Amino acid sequence: MQETLQIPFRFKEKVEDLAKELFYCALESHDKQEALLKSIKTSFFYVSEALDCGLCNTKWEQFVAEIKALKPKLQLDAEAAYNSDPAAKSVKEVYLAYPGFYAIAMYRISHILWQLGIPILPRMISEYSHGITGTDIHPGATIGHSFFIDHATGVVIGETAVIYNNVIIYQGVTLGGIKVEKELENTKRHPTIKDNVTIYANATILGGDVVIGEGSIIGANVWITKSIPENSLVTYKSDIKISKR
Repeated sequence: MQETLQIPFRFKEKVEDLAKELFYCALESHDKQEALLKSIKTSFFYVSEALDCGLCNTKWEQFVAEIKALKPKLQLDAEAAYNSDPAAKSVKEVYLAYPGFYAIAMYRISHILWQLGIPILPRMISEYSHGITGTDIHPGATIGHSFFIDHATGVVIGETAVIYNNVIIYQGVTLGGIKVEKELENTKRHPTIKDNVTIYANATILGGDVVIGEGSIIGANVWITKSIPENSLVTYKSDIKISKR
């Protein structure tokens, strides 16, 4: 462990500003992206140097290429929200007012950095998004296209979770690990969610070997620690009694 720690003044705020700029940059047209990325590069390298990220021009160029390729993926996420939520009046509304979409967009940006082997910065971006949306998506998670998180708040998606395509998750869902032990850091600790699965509010799914089969619906408040076959309907039977006061 380091004996001394030097963090530049208001450094977290500088990373948050960088995250905001990257979000808008990812949504811009190709020409405007070129101009924005030129201005972003200076602050990007400043942040990387302060974090000892070892960021080089090669990694920057790889990052730029990935950011330019991100817009179609974000469009699919926005369309998934619009098509799944009857309250959504337009895709534009999703872009501007849906915390779940914002959380997914920040995840996709931080995931690019994670895949490039850049440390700390992707976690800082994901934690910034967590503070804004209440949704905690680890940048190491693997998430397919057309992903929709409704209402966002309270969702937790662990580092080794794998989410396939066309998955819908509601608020309060946890895709977590059964144990929290340091020696498990290089093992798959979080579940796999196959295509076209819907997971309702406050469901908890734990374990790296757990697979939720394609087309399944996981009801609210269930607790799952074993795999579920495809096209299953999993519900929790409550015992609510209503009587006269």
